[in-house]
Amino acid sequence: MDWDKGPEIVRKAIGEALNARNVAFLLGAGCSSLEVGGKQRGIPTMAPLAAEFCKYPLEPKLNDLEWVKPPDWSLTKDDIEFLSDLGASLDKTEYSWNLERLMELLFSMAFIYRRSGKTEHEASCKTVESLISKVKSFLWERCTSGAFANGDNTLLDVYETFYRRLVLRDRSLPRPWVFTTNYDLFNERAMDRLGLPYANGFSGVVERRFNPSTFRYALAEQMDVTSRKWSAVDGFVYLCKLHGSLSWSEDDHGLFPIRELWPQDAPSKVMIYPTPAKQNSSLGSPYADLFREFQTRVVREQSVLITAGYAFGDEHLNNIIYQALTIPTFRLIIFANPESSGEIGKLRALGDQRIWIIGGDGPDKDNPAHYFNTIVTHFMPQRQSDRIDDAVRLVLETMGAKKDNADGQ
Repeated sequence: MDWDKGPEIVRKAIGEALNARNVAFLLGAGCSSLEVGGKQRGIPTMAPLAAEFCKYPLEPKLNDLEWVKPPDWSLTKDDIEFLSDLGASLDKTEYSWNLERLMELLFSMAFIYRRSGKTEHEASCKTVESLISKVKSFLWERCTSGAFANGDNTLLDVYETFYRRLVLRDRSLPRPWVFTTNYDLFNERAMDRLGLPYANGFSGVVERRFNPSTFRYALAEQMDVTSRKWSAVDGFVYLCKLHGSLSWSEDDHGLFPIRELWPQDAPSKVMIYPTPAKQNSSLGSPYADLFREFQTRVVREQSVLITAGYAFGDEHLNNIIYQALTIPTFRLIIFANPESSGEIGKLRALGDQRIWIIGGDGPDKDNPAHYFNTIVTHFMPQRQSDRIDDAVRLVLETMGAKKDNADGQ
C-alpha cells in the first residue's frame, strides 16, 4: 500500500460502510494483543499462550539461593502422560498452539467420563476436571496481569480511540454493535473512561444479573420537556461478549444465574467459551442468548460486519457469517493477512465483491495493516476534532524537538 494515499482511500471506504443501516464489529484475540518495542502491552494471542502453557512441566528451581515453586496451573508429568494416552500429545500438535482445541477435547472427555458407569473412569474424570481448572487459572492469570494491569495504558488508549471514532454514526441510524470473543475488560474500561453508555446484557446495580432483554433497550434523551419529544443518544453502544468474561460468575439464584462482578471480586476463573460437547454452555443461557443476538444482528438486510483480530477459528460464528453471505445486501470486511490460509483463504477464493480483505504491509514492519492499532489509527473515520488534536500534537512535538536541539547546542 502507498502509505501516503492508501489510508485515505481505505478510510473513506470504511466510513461509507459504517453508514450502512446495520453495523457490527467482531473483535477477536488479536485486538487485545499489542507489542511495542518487543514488549507485550496487552494479552498474547492464542498461539503464544498455548506455547507457554504446554512447555511445562517445570520443576522447582533455585533462583538467587531461593527455591521457586512452579505456578499452580503448571502441568505435571502425570498430566502429560495422561494426555498422551488420550492421543493428545502436546508436542508439535494443534493443542500446542491452540488452547481452545485442547479445551474442546477436555470438555468432550469430561462429558463422557461423567456419564460412564465404570468405576475406573472416576479417577480419569477428576484428572480431566483438574486439567480444565488449570487452563482456566492460566487464562485468568494472563488476562489479569501484565503491563496493562500495572499502569500501562498503551492498549487501552487504542480501545478508547476506537470507540470515540465508532460513535460518529448519524443518530437516525441504529446504534452499533460490538461482538467480541475476548474475556478481558478492555472494551468496558475504554467506554467507562470515555463516559459512553453501553448495554452488555446485564441489569441491576448492586447485583448485576444477565438479562437478555436489555439488548432490546435503547437510550434516549428528552428534547423538549413540554412535548415529550425524544431522540436517541449518540454515544450508545451494544457490547456482546460471545465467549464470556472475566467478570462473569455462575450463581444459582434467579431465572438467569449469571452475575457480573467487580473484577477484584470475581473468582479466579474465566467462563470458557461454549463447545458442542458441553450442552449447558453451548445451548443454555447465556451463550444461546448471545449467539442469537449475533445471528439476529448480522443476518439482516443492509448489514455490514467488520472483523478484526479474528482468524475465523470459531465454527459457531463462521456458520452464522456464512449464512449472512446468502443475503445480497450483506457486506463482510475482514482485517487480516491477505495471504492467510484456512477459512480466510476460502473466503478470498470466492471472489465475492461483497467481501473485502484488508491487510498486509503497514506503515512500519512492526505494525501490519491488519493490526488493531493500525486499523484504529489509519482506517477508522476521524472527527474534525481528532484532526485538530493531531495537528496540535504534531506542532507541539516539532516545537519540543527544536527546543531540545537548541538546548543541545
